[in-house]
Amino acid sequence: MKEILLLKDGEIVLKGLNRRSFEDVLKKNLKHALRSAGRFEITSAQSTIYVKPLDDDADLEKACEIVSRVFGIIAFSRAAVCEKTIESVLETAPKYLENQLSNIKTFKVEAKRSDKKFPLKSPEICREVGGEILSKFPHLKVDVHNPDLVVNVEIRDFGAYVHGEPIRGAGGIPVGTGGRAAILISGGLDSPVAAYMMAKRG
Repeated sequence: MKEILLLKDGEIVLKGLNRRSFEDVLKKNLKHALRSAGRFEITSAQSTIYVKPLDDDADLEKACEIVSRVFGIIAFSRAAVCEKTIESVLETAPKYLENQLSNIKTFKVEAKRSDKKFPLKSPEICREVGGEILSKFPHLKVDVHNPDLVVNVEIRDFGAYVHGEPIRGAGGIPVGTGGRAAILISGGLDSPVAAYMMAKRG
């Protein structure tokens, strides 16, 4: 099953006409940071950065650990890639999230349909996927208010993606967008904390 990382921009989306330059710096930082995890293609569209493994040697576990520390990413998800058909989504969701679904009691489905040409609307996708999961995992119940797991389905221009709940990122803005700074490190905690906060602001 093919997997990909979906990265959500943080406050970069508020940068207006300068947004592209911030995204370019972020992608450059990601490319540099991910070198030790393998070869990846990094693209952006619809306020999302796609990190796609280019070969089987790419280490997605390590990539997730690295991405969690890159400033400019507010959240990210490890997702399964499937064909942009409801049949493919229904086949992928229970299989990809099997381990998580087997060890919980309640769930709900959330769908985002960026590609408006997809024949089903978001509530219909939720209904179909939820019904398929219930048929495969009869011990589960739907809880739309406080579920143990949120199953996410995203229908985008480049394909369909299934994933669990997003993982929190480091936030901030990309390092290198706010100029250079220097800091003196003493023996206490204040200096490294200050250095971290400065890096988080670019």
